[in-house]
Amino acid sequence: MHDRLTAVEVHAEGEPGRVITAGMPDLPGETMLEKMQWLEANADHIRLRMLREPNGYPALCCNAIVPSNHPDADAGFIIMEQTEYAPMSGSNTICVVTALLETGIIDMVEPITELTLEAPAGLIGVRAECAGGKVTRVSFRNVPAFVVHLGREIKVPGFGTVPVDVAWGGMFFAIADGDALGIDLSADNGTEIARVSETIRLATLEQAPVSHPQHPSLKGPTVSQLVGKATIPGASRRGTVTVATGTPSWHRPESFTGALDRCPCGTGTSAAMAVLHARGELGIGEEFVQQGPLDTTFRCRLLEKAEVGGYSAVIPEISGQAWITGYSEYVLDPTDPFPAGYRVGDLW
Repeated sequence: MHDRLTAVEVHAEGEPGRVITAGMPDLPGETMLEKMQWLEANADHIRLRMLREPNGYPALCCNAIVPSNHPDADAGFIIMEQTEYAPMSGSNTICVVTALLETGIIDMVEPITELTLEAPAGLIGVRAECAGGKVTRVSFRNVPAFVVHLGREIKVPGFGTVPVDVAWGGMFFAIADGDALGIDLSADNGTEIARVSETIRLATLEQAPVSHPQHPSLKGPTVSQLVGKATIPGASRRGTVTVATGTPSWHRPESFTGALDRCPCGTGTSAAMAVLHARGELGIGEEFVQQGPLDTTFRCRLLEKAEVGGYSAVIPEISGQAWITGYSEYVLDPTDPFPAGYRVGDLW
Protein backbone atom coordinates (compact mmCIF):
# COMPACT_ATOMS: atom_id res chain seq x y z
CA MET A 1 0.00 0.00 0.00
CA HIS A 2 1.33 3.43 -0.96
CA ASP A 3 0.55 6.55 1.05
CA ARG A 4 -0.86 9.06 -1.47
CA LEU A 5 -1.21 12.83 -1.45
CA THR A 6 -2.84 14.69 -4.32
CA ALA A 7 -1.65 18.22 -4.97
CA VAL A 8 -1.96 21.17 -7.31
CA GLU A 9 1.29 22.95 -8.19
CA VAL A 10 0.84 26.72 -8.10
CA HIS A 11 2.93 29.87 -7.95
CA ALA A 12 1.85 33.35 -6.90
CA GLU A 13 3.81 36.12 -8.61
CA GLY A 14 6.77 33.71 -8.69
CA GLU A 15 6.51 32.12 -5.23
CA PRO A 16 5.75 28.37 -5.40
CA GLY A 17 2.94 27.23 -3.11
CA ARG A 18 1.98 23.58 -3.57
CA VAL A 19 -1.60 22.88 -2.48
CA ILE A 20 -2.54 19.44 -1.08
CA THR A 21 -6.14 18.74 -2.08
CA ALA A 22 -6.57 15.11 -0.93
CA GLY A 23 -4.92 12.51 1.27
CA MET A 24 -4.47 14.47 4.49
CA PRO A 25 -5.34 12.72 7.77
CA ASP A 26 -8.21 13.97 9.92
CA LEU A 27 -6.83 16.73 12.15
CA PRO A 28 -8.35 17.16 15.60
CA GLY A 29 -8.89 20.66 16.93
CA GLU A 30 -11.64 23.25 16.95
CA THR A 31 -9.70 26.04 15.21
CA MET A 32 -7.24 25.98 12.33
CA LEU A 33 -4.52 27.04 14.77
CA GLU A 34 -5.24 23.98 16.92
CA LYS A 35 -5.27 21.76 13.83
CA MET A 36 -1.93 23.24 12.76
CA GLN A 37 -0.44 22.61 16.20
CA TRP A 38 -1.66 19.00 16.15
CA LEU A 39 -0.16 18.47 12.69
CA GLU A 40 3.16 19.90 13.82
CA ALA A 41 3.25 17.69 16.93
CA ASN A 42 1.94 14.45 15.42
CA ALA A 43 2.37 14.36 11.65
CA ASP A 44 5.24 16.67 10.75
CA HIS A 45 6.52 13.99 8.37
CA ILE A 46 3.98 15.33 5.83
CA ARG A 47 5.63 18.75 5.80
CA LEU A 48 9.10 17.23 5.57
CA ARG A 49 8.07 14.84 2.81
CA MET A 50 6.55 17.61 0.70
CA LEU A 51 9.21 20.30 1.19
CA ARG A 52 12.49 18.39 1.33
CA GLU A 53 14.11 16.45 -1.48
CA PRO A 54 13.22 14.47 -3.53
CA ASN A 55 9.73 16.05 -3.65
CA GLY A 56 10.67 19.57 -2.63
CA TYR A 57 13.44 22.16 -2.62
CA PRO A 58 14.51 25.09 -0.40
CA ALA A 59 12.19 27.76 -1.82
CA LEU A 60 9.02 25.65 -1.87
CA CYS A 61 6.02 26.26 0.38
CA CYS A 62 3.14 23.84 0.83
CA ASN A 63 -0.49 24.16 1.90
CA ALA A 64 -3.01 21.60 3.06
CA ILE A 65 -6.69 22.28 2.43
CA VAL A 66 -8.47 21.28 5.64
CA PRO A 67 -12.19 21.39 6.55
CA SER A 68 -12.97 24.32 8.82
CA ASN A 69 -15.25 24.21 11.84
CA HIS A 70 -15.92 27.94 11.67
CA PRO A 71 -19.48 28.68 10.49
CA ASP A 72 -18.30 31.62 8.34
CA ALA A 73 -15.47 29.79 6.56
CA ASP A 74 -15.81 28.13 3.16
CA ALA A 75 -12.58 26.16 3.73
CA GLY A 76 -9.48 26.12 5.88
CA PHE A 77 -5.82 25.75 5.08
CA ILE A 78 -2.56 25.09 6.89
CA ILE A 79 0.69 26.62 5.64
CA MET A 80 3.89 24.58 5.80
CA GLU A 81 7.30 26.15 5.26
CA GLN A 82 10.89 24.94 5.55
CA THR A 83 11.42 25.68 9.24
CA GLU A 84 7.94 26.45 10.59
CA TYR A 85 4.19 26.35 10.19
CA ALA A 86 3.37 29.91 9.18
CA PRO A 87 0.16 31.25 10.78
CA MET A 88 -0.53 33.27 7.64
CA SER A 89 0.97 33.83 4.18
CA GLY A 90 -0.18 36.10 1.38
CA SER A 91 1.26 34.18 -1.56
CA ASN A 92 0.02 30.89 -0.16
CA THR A 93 -3.47 32.35 0.31
CA ILE A 94 -3.47 33.43 -3.35
CA CYS A 95 -2.26 29.95 -4.39
CA VAL A 96 -4.94 28.21 -2.28
CA VAL A 97 -7.76 30.40 -3.61
CA THR A 98 -6.64 29.77 -7.19
CA ALA A 99 -6.46 26.01 -6.63
CA LEU A 100 -9.84 25.87 -4.89
CA LEU A 101 -11.66 27.77 -7.65
CA GLU A 102 -9.89 26.53 -10.78
CA THR A 103 -10.24 22.86 -9.77
CA GLY A 104 -13.90 23.28 -8.79
CA ILE A 105 -13.48 22.38 -5.12
CA ILE A 106 -15.35 25.63 -4.52
CA ASP A 107 -17.67 26.87 -7.27
CA MET A 108 -16.33 29.79 -9.27
CA VAL A 109 -18.66 32.73 -9.85
CA GLU A 110 -17.70 35.11 -12.64
CA PRO A 111 -16.75 37.93 -12.63
CA ILE A 112 -16.32 37.99 -8.83
CA THR A 113 -16.16 35.12 -6.35
CA GLU A 114 -16.25 36.07 -2.70
CA LEU A 115 -15.27 33.56 -0.03
CA THR A 116 -13.86 33.29 3.46
CA LEU A 117 -10.94 31.07 4.41
CA GLU A 118 -9.73 30.12 7.86
CA ALA A 119 -5.96 30.29 8.28
CA PRO A 120 -4.23 29.49 11.57
CA ALA A 121 -3.97 33.26 12.13
CA GLY A 122 -7.73 33.74 11.71
CA LEU A 123 -10.47 34.36 9.13
CA ILE A 124 -9.43 35.79 5.77
CA GLY A 125 -11.97 37.55 3.55
CA VAL A 126 -11.23 36.94 -0.15
CA ARG A 127 -12.39 38.58 -3.37
CA ALA A 128 -11.34 36.70 -6.52
CA GLU A 129 -11.68 38.23 -9.97
CA CYS A 130 -12.50 35.45 -12.47
CA ALA A 131 -12.88 35.19 -16.23
CA GLY A 132 -13.10 32.21 -18.56
CA GLY A 133 -12.60 29.71 -15.75
CA LYS A 134 -9.41 31.45 -14.66
CA VAL A 135 -8.70 33.39 -11.46
CA THR A 136 -7.17 36.61 -12.76
CA ARG A 137 -6.59 38.37 -9.42
CA VAL A 138 -7.01 37.57 -5.73
CA SER A 139 -7.50 40.30 -3.15
CA PHE A 140 -7.75 39.41 0.52
CA ARG A 141 -8.31 41.19 3.80
CA ASN A 142 -5.39 40.13 5.96
CA VAL A 143 -5.27 39.73 9.72
CA PRO A 144 -4.42 42.93 11.64
CA ALA A 145 -0.80 44.03 11.29
CA PHE A 146 1.02 45.86 14.07
CA VAL A 147 4.45 47.04 15.14
CA VAL A 148 6.16 45.84 18.31
CA HIS A 149 9.55 47.55 17.88
CA LEU A 150 10.08 50.63 15.71
CA GLY A 151 13.70 51.43 14.88
CA ARG A 152 15.05 49.21 17.64
CA GLU A 153 18.84 49.41 17.71
CA ILE A 154 20.24 45.90 17.27
CA LYS A 155 23.92 45.04 17.52
CA VAL A 156 24.60 42.88 14.46
CA PRO A 157 27.98 41.16 14.08
CA GLY A 158 29.74 42.52 11.02
CA PHE A 159 27.38 45.49 10.67
CA GLY A 160 27.52 47.32 13.98
CA THR A 161 24.28 48.83 15.27
CA VAL A 162 21.39 48.41 12.84
CA PRO A 163 17.92 50.00 13.27
CA VAL A 164 15.41 47.14 13.00
CA ASP A 165 11.62 47.23 12.93
CA VAL A 166 9.83 44.18 14.32
CA ALA A 167 6.26 43.86 13.11
CA TRP A 168 3.49 41.30 12.71
CA GLY A 169 1.79 40.88 9.35
CA GLY A 170 0.65 37.28 9.93
CA MET A 171 4.19 36.31 10.98
CA PHE A 172 6.79 38.30 12.93
CA PHE A 173 9.32 40.07 10.69
CA ALA A 174 12.65 41.71 11.41
CA ILE A 175 12.81 44.56 8.87
CA ALA A 176 15.93 46.55 7.99
CA ASP A 177 16.91 49.07 5.31
CA GLY A 178 18.84 47.17 2.65
CA ASP A 179 19.86 50.34 0.81
CA ALA A 180 21.42 51.76 3.99
CA LEU A 181 23.38 48.53 4.40
CA GLY A 182 24.57 48.67 0.79
CA ILE A 183 22.82 45.43 -0.19
CA ASP A 184 21.67 44.93 -3.78
CA LEU A 185 18.09 43.63 -3.52
CA SER A 186 17.95 41.97 -6.93
CA ALA A 187 17.28 38.24 -7.24
CA ASP A 188 20.79 37.59 -8.57
CA ASN A 189 22.16 38.66 -5.19
CA GLY A 190 20.03 36.13 -3.31
CA THR A 191 22.87 34.42 -1.46
CA GLU A 192 24.12 37.64 0.12
CA ILE A 193 20.59 38.87 0.86
CA ALA A 194 19.83 35.62 2.69
CA ARG A 195 23.10 35.69 4.68
CA VAL A 196 22.67 39.31 5.78
CA SER A 197 18.96 38.88 6.52
CA GLU A 198 19.47 35.80 8.66
CA THR A 199 22.29 37.53 10.56
CA ILE A 200 20.00 40.44 11.36
CA ARG A 201 17.11 38.14 12.28
CA LEU A 202 19.15 36.03 14.72
CA ALA A 203 20.57 39.12 16.40
CA THR A 204 17.05 40.57 16.68
CA LEU A 205 15.65 37.31 17.99
CA GLU A 206 18.23 37.32 20.78
CA GLN A 207 18.02 41.02 21.65
CA ALA A 208 14.35 41.81 20.99
CA PRO A 209 12.25 38.62 21.01
CA VAL A 210 8.50 39.02 20.63
CA SER A 211 5.31 36.99 21.02
CA HIS A 212 1.77 37.61 19.85
CA PRO A 213 -0.34 39.20 22.63
CA GLN A 214 -3.37 37.02 21.83
CA HIS A 215 -1.49 33.83 20.87
CA PRO A 216 1.67 33.63 23.04
CA SER A 217 2.82 30.44 21.29
CA LEU A 218 3.40 32.51 18.13
CA LYS A 219 6.87 33.96 18.67
CA GLY A 220 9.50 35.67 16.57
CA PRO A 221 10.89 37.21 14.57
CA THR A 222 10.93 34.07 12.42
CA VAL A 223 11.28 35.86 9.07
CA SER A 224 13.48 38.72 7.84
CA GLN A 225 13.00 41.49 5.28
CA LEU A 226 15.30 44.01 3.64
CA VAL A 227 13.61 47.01 2.04
CA GLY A 228 14.79 49.66 -0.41
CA LYS A 229 13.81 52.05 -3.16
CA ALA A 230 11.66 50.70 -5.99
CA THR A 231 13.37 50.15 -9.34
CA ILE A 232 10.37 49.63 -11.65
CA PRO A 233 7.63 52.07 -12.73
CA GLY A 234 4.55 52.15 -10.51
CA ALA A 235 6.11 50.46 -7.48
CA SER A 236 6.18 52.20 -4.11
CA ARG A 237 9.08 50.26 -2.63
CA ARG A 238 11.13 47.10 -3.05
CA GLY A 239 11.29 44.33 -0.49
CA THR A 240 13.08 41.00 -0.24
CA VAL A 241 11.96 38.48 2.36
CA THR A 242 14.18 35.61 3.46
CA VAL A 243 12.74 32.36 4.83
CA ALA A 244 15.20 30.38 6.92
CA THR A 245 16.26 26.97 5.63
CA GLY A 246 17.88 25.89 8.89
CA THR A 247 18.89 27.05 12.35
CA PRO A 248 21.73 29.60 12.23
CA SER A 249 24.48 29.60 14.87
CA TRP A 250 27.11 32.23 15.59
CA HIS A 251 29.65 29.41 15.87
CA ARG A 252 28.95 28.26 12.30
CA PRO A 253 29.09 31.13 9.79
CA GLU A 254 28.05 28.77 6.99
CA SER A 255 24.70 28.21 8.75
CA PHE A 256 23.35 31.66 7.86
CA THR A 257 21.38 30.48 4.86
CA GLY A 258 17.86 31.01 3.62
CA ALA A 259 15.63 31.11 0.57
CA LEU A 260 14.32 34.34 -0.88
CA ASP A 261 10.58 34.65 -1.13
CA ARG A 262 10.23 34.83 -4.89
CA CYS A 263 7.17 37.09 -4.71
CA PRO A 264 6.68 40.45 -2.91
CA CYS A 265 5.41 38.52 0.18
CA GLY A 266 1.95 39.36 1.49
CA THR A 267 2.64 39.05 5.21
CA GLY A 268 5.94 40.88 4.80
CA THR A 269 4.24 43.67 2.88
CA SER A 270 1.56 43.84 5.59
CA ALA A 271 4.21 44.17 8.30
CA ALA A 272 6.08 46.79 6.25
CA MET A 273 2.89 48.81 5.71
CA ALA A 274 2.20 48.73 9.46
CA VAL A 275 5.68 50.18 10.00
CA LEU A 276 5.13 52.92 7.40
CA HIS A 277 1.75 53.78 8.94
CA ALA A 278 3.31 53.96 12.42
CA ARG A 279 5.83 56.45 11.02
CA GLY A 280 3.10 58.55 9.39
CA GLU A 281 4.31 57.65 5.88
CA LEU A 282 1.28 55.61 4.69
CA GLY A 283 -2.32 56.59 5.23
CA ILE A 284 -5.51 54.54 5.37
CA GLY A 285 -6.77 53.88 1.83
CA GLU A 286 -3.53 54.97 0.14
CA GLU A 287 -2.28 52.56 -2.55
CA PHE A 288 1.01 50.82 -1.84
CA VAL A 289 2.70 48.67 -4.49
CA GLN A 290 5.39 46.29 -3.22
CA GLN A 291 8.05 45.15 -5.69
CA GLY A 292 9.54 41.70 -5.12
CA PRO A 293 12.96 40.33 -6.13
CA LEU A 294 11.61 39.09 -9.51
CA ASP A 295 10.05 42.53 -10.17
CA THR A 296 6.52 41.17 -9.75
CA THR A 297 4.24 43.26 -7.56
CA PHE A 298 1.44 43.12 -5.00
CA ARG A 299 -1.08 45.97 -5.08
CA CYS A 300 -2.00 46.82 -1.51
CA ARG A 301 -3.68 49.32 0.78
CA LEU A 302 -4.61 49.73 4.42
CA LEU A 303 -8.36 49.36 4.89
CA GLU A 304 -8.82 50.60 8.44
CA LYS A 305 -7.31 50.90 11.88
CA ALA A 306 -7.64 48.19 14.52
CA GLU A 307 -6.28 47.13 17.90
CA VAL A 308 -4.59 43.88 18.90
CA GLY A 309 -3.83 43.16 22.54
CA GLY A 310 -2.97 46.76 23.35
CA TYR A 311 -1.11 47.43 20.10
CA SER A 312 -2.37 49.91 17.51
CA ALA A 313 -2.93 47.90 14.33
CA VAL A 314 -4.04 48.25 10.71
CA ILE A 315 -5.98 45.96 8.39
CA PRO A 316 -4.08 45.40 5.13
CA GLU A 317 -5.52 44.32 1.81
CA ILE A 318 -3.16 42.40 -0.48
CA SER A 319 -3.78 41.75 -4.17
CA GLY A 320 -1.92 39.51 -6.64
CA GLN A 321 -2.27 36.63 -9.10
CA ALA A 322 -1.35 32.94 -9.16
CA TRP A 323 -0.92 30.38 -11.92
CA ILE A 324 -1.38 26.60 -11.80
CA THR A 325 1.64 24.82 -13.26
CA GLY A 326 0.76 21.17 -12.70
CA TYR A 327 -1.27 18.43 -11.02
CA SER A 328 0.58 15.82 -8.97
CA GLU A 329 0.09 12.68 -6.94
CA TYR A 330 2.79 11.88 -4.41
CA VAL A 331 3.20 8.30 -3.24
CA LEU A 332 5.30 6.82 -0.45
CA ASP A 333 6.62 3.30 -0.88
CA PRO A 334 6.95 1.58 2.53
CA THR A 335 10.47 0.48 1.58
CA ASP A 336 11.64 4.02 0.71
CA PRO A 337 14.70 4.79 2.88
CA PHE A 338 13.79 8.50 2.96
CA PRO A 339 10.12 8.69 4.02
CA ALA A 340 10.57 12.22 5.38
CA GLY A 341 12.90 13.38 2.62
CA TYR A 342 16.38 14.75 3.14
CA ARG A 343 18.54 17.87 2.90
CA VAL A 344 21.96 18.06 1.26
CA GLY A 345 24.44 20.83 2.00
CA ASP A 346 25.01 21.89 -1.60
CA LEU A 347 21.53 23.45 -1.73
CA TRP A 348 20.46 23.74 1.88
